Amino acid sequence: MKIVIAPDSFKESLSALKVATIIERGFKEVLPNATYIKCPVADGGEGTVVTMVEATDGEICHIDVIGPLGHRVTAFYGLSQNKQQAFIEMAAASGLELVPPELRNPLLTTSYGTGELIKACLDRGVKHIVIGIGGSATNDGGAGMLQALGVKLLDKGGQQVKLGGQALGDIASIDVSMMDPRIKKCQFSIACDVSNPLIGKNGASAVFGPQKGATSEHIELLDRNLKHFADMIKRELHVEVHYIAGAGAAGGMGAALLAFFQADLKPGFDIIATMLNLESMIQGANLVITGEGRLDSQSLNGKVPFGVAQLAKKYDIPVIAIVGSLGDDLSHLHQFGIDSAFSILHKISSLPDALNNAENNLFNCTKNIASALNIRLFNVN
Repeated sequence: MKIVIAPDSFKESLSALKVATIIERGFKEVLPNATYIKCPVADGGEGTVVTMVEATDGEICHIDVIGPLGHRVTAFYGLSQNKQQAFIEMAAASGLELVPPELRNPLLTTSYGTGELIKACLDRGVKHIVIGIGGSATNDGGAGMLQALGVKLLDKGGQQVKLGGQALGDIASIDVSMMDPRIKKCQFSIACDVSNPLIGKNGASAVFGPQKGATSEHIELLDRNLKHFADMIKRELHVEVHYIAGAGAAGGMGAALLAFFQADLKPGFDIIATMLNLESMIQGANLVITGEGRLDSQSLNGKVPFGVAQLAKKYDIPVIAIVGSLGDDLSHLHQFGIDSAFSILHKISSLPDALNNAENNLFNCTKNIASALNIRLFNVN
């Protein structure tokens, strides 16, 4: 029997590799003769760097960068063992969690630190950078990121405009002559799980601005400024980004990466699964086990369990999801490829207790599932 274990992390408690290892240990106690293949997965969000570093036997590197409020913060990126690939979570340098709720204002927050992370990766000589752009605190169209990499966004007086979404309206010209030349020699894969355009009622400012602290007046100004920035990009670079799907991701970071880096924007799971050769691992399996911290209707939007299930169903392989907690409406599970789902919680618990006991709860739940399968496989006539 071949069993593939391909979970995401359990946020704030267990890494994806730790989850896979515990599941394997629980199953091995009951089914010791099965062949187990562990393949920790991520979707481009929080935990992607750790997962990819573990999968490539790489390392995590820490660096001080300019945070979203303009102060120095300690961020990180991942580097594969062969030093050819790097992994970035935009949230590590420019994330919403780095800004206290009372200070959230996308007129002022900047993506400059994300540019510094990219520069640090280029300094290491990598040929391929994977960037997850979820969880940002910014609405600056990626302008800060570009400025950190040498792009000059100049006002009418020929001076670099200030950082933040409020300053985009001051851009009178764009000078890319000093943009880091290594960018053109590097492949960029962008994990982007939204399809919002840059501007308009479904754009970056209107949809994501409020959660970053934008008022209705801010939203109108930010949308107008992003349009101006897009107009300037079209005039100077001859690239149209106003309404491209995904351009509005991360406060317009998607637009900057498309226009200046010629990057590929794809669902995060698709990028990671391809890099890990997950589909080839799944082929020929008798069972696939996946999981994440919480399984609910939001998991349909590019999350790991449903991505794994879709791959498994191409080969009619049964899928079990083992998760921290389950949402109320799970009637859709079967039609999307998950045959059964189990929460590891066996009693009412506070969140701190659930997080602290995650390892033990996961092992016990996994062993019980394996025991039930064992009865079904071998002891029922």
